[in-house]
Amino acid sequence: MPKIILITGSTDGIGRETAKMLVAQGHRVLLHGRNPSKLKEAEKILSALPGSGQIESYMADLSRMADVEKFADAVAQKHAKLDVLINNAGVYKTSDVRTRDGLDVRFAVNTMAPYLLTQRLLPLLGSSGRVVNLSSAAQSPVDIKALAGQGRLSDMEAYAQSKLALTAWSRDMALSLKENGPIIVAVNPGSLLGTKMVKEGFGVAGGDIRVGAKVLIRSALSDEFETASGQYFDNDSGRFASPHRHVSDSRKSKEIVHAIEAVLAGLTQSD
Repeated sequence: MPKIILITGSTDGIGRETAKMLVAQGHRVLLHGRNPSKLKEAEKILSALPGSGQIESYMADLSRMADVEKFADAVAQKHAKLDVLINNAGVYKTSDVRTRDGLDVRFAVNTMAPYLLTQRLLPLLGSSGRVVNLSSAAQSPVDIKALAGQGRLSDMEAYAQSKLALTAWSRDMALSLKENGPIIVAVNPGSLLGTKMVKEGFGVAGGDIRVGAKVLIRSALSDEFETASGQYFDNDSGRFASPHRHVSDSRKSKEIVHAIEAVLAGLTQSD
């Protein structure tokens, strides 16, 4: 049966490849991007594909939490139900690391935005939906002050910390919601795949992005992940694995989640 699947950051890379495969399988795919021309290009490419899948597009800057709120509202206005949310959008290296909200853009896009978007779309996902969060093999202990926008980190430090924070809230939210919420999993799609992020950040061509797209689709649709809520799948090893120890440390995870919620509370109240 065709599913309704929202993929953030689906104008290029793994996100677009995932969208292409899902449309070809007949699913209704909700594209997202922040650049209107790239969004139109993605629409054109997907519309030309064989298959019965349908597409629709949403534009939002995930570095701005006000945009995330409007994005969630726009999806909810068109859909009473959402089967899958794939939080794929991510940032590693950029010349402008500080957002208009005063956050490091890696924490804003990689951690805060998917948390807020997931929270806002929970009513549409219900207990039968799935949330797939794009994690990474790069995970390191979170500097709570840096998460809140205080101080500066190197590109790799900010990225790795933002991915640990994402993986931590994925597990915490899954454990909190239990059977009352969707399946929530964090997935490392594979290290150094050939995305724009890898090419710009590391100066290498990278591996086949279809490797990442295929595991995201497995996570979103296969029975293999039906009882995996709160778990972390490492596509480098091809199995469910233990993420960084701070993810399974309930005290550390709660500290991260409380910090995320405090930042979001301040931003959403001021917008």
